[in-house]
Amino acid sequence: MIELDCRGLKCPLPVIRLAQNIGRAAVGEVVRVLADDPAAANDIPAWCRMKKQEYVGSPAPDAYEVRRLS
Repeated sequence: MIELDCRGLKCPLPVIRLAQNIGRAAVGEVVRVLADDPAAANDIPAWCRMKKQEYVGSPAPDAYEVRRLS
């Protein structure tokens, strides 16, 4: 699992960091984004829908998991 610590970064930086790093993950691997900006709760799932990646969920406060599908 790749973990991106984006705490302290404001929208849209957590999504930008996710987009920059999703290619480091193997297909099927999960990327965890740590983000304390409240906008991330909407932005990360929306990015997944637009980019056809799987939003796995939020297993903990300020943590969002995305599975690379392609």
